[in-house]
Amino acid sequence: MQVSRLTGLAATALAALVGGPAVAQTDVKFALDWKFEGPSAPYFVAIDKGYYKAEGLSVTIDSGPGSVAGIARVAAGTYPIGFFDINSLVKFRDQNPDKAVKAVLMVYDKPPFAIGTTAKSGIAKPKDLEGKVLGAPAADGAFAQWKAFVKENGIDDAKVRIENVGFPVREPMLADGKVDAITGFSFSIYFNLLQKGLKPDDIKVILMADHGLVLYGNAIMVNPDYAKANPKVVAGFVRATIKGVLDTIKDPDTAIKSVMKRNETGDEKIELDRLKMSLRDNFVTPWVKANGFGGVDMGRLAKSIDQIALTYDFKNRPKPDDIFTSEYLPPAGERKL
Repeated sequence: MQVSRLTGLAATALAALVGGPAVAQTDVKFALDWKFEGPSAPYFVAIDKGYYKAEGLSVTIDSGPGSVAGIARVAAGTYPIGFFDINSLVKFRDQNPDKAVKAVLMVYDKPPFAIGTTAKSGIAKPKDLEGKVLGAPAADGAFAQWKAFVKENGIDDAKVRIENVGFPVREPMLADGKVDAITGFSFSIYFNLLQKGLKPDDIKVILMADHGLVLYGNAIMVNPDYAKANPKVVAGFVRATIKGVLDTIKDPDTAIKSVMKRNETGDEKIELDRLKMSLRDNFVTPWVKANGFGGVDMGRLAKSIDQIALTYDFKNRPKPDDIFTSEYLPPAGERKL
């Protein structure tokens, strides 16, 4: 007992010598929407630079099944915090009004939802999809917005043949001409097709946000029971993540190293280009430049729910305040680019 007490005193003294008292770390499991690729850099930067640790958090990050399916993992508490599509959260809350999952940090202010195609398909605008075959994984976040995209662009969806394809074969099927177009995230489609041997001029990416959709994209969301019991953990996670995002925006060339340490089979040049594309198109928008990273315009969020309602029959329609809360965000000054 005396030895144990002396060991504890020695550890305390040592901690004081190296910069302060030892802080117990809270374990946090965080679920990504997808693989360890370029756009996931901010979270690994926050680990490697000690931002989570400084908040008393020991964060482990797991890959995910897509930006839709993973919401159920957060609702079940399997992962208390996750990174998924906020529009799918709107539908999830409608279908599960007793599971009050909320978004706490907006990451993709402009969503990467896209239609990918090739030059030879002849598809230059949304209406050109009529008479074509569209390959779409059922769990794809971009395909989840298909009905709203159809409505906004006057597409006769009866003239579009939808083929349910798996994520691994989506781009290969397009490259081989087995489908005319695919749904997906812009930075996934483009670089996956490059890896299949297509030239940049052969790849066409139509961003849904440039064709009528006012929707937001992926956000950090939390389990309600966990957030209630651990508000400081959630706030600390958000604060540290924002620091990781700001560092990544400033220096993506260094940030990508944090991803590649955990993705040894990846191509660093492609992942860096993928990261830079996502920063340019999804993270850093005019609104984010003006207002700081991580928040939302609640008026726009309300309009996005209205847009979802054009093609989705709400039974327990959530309000914007049910979907997003800014209570865990640090002051705007700490979120400025």
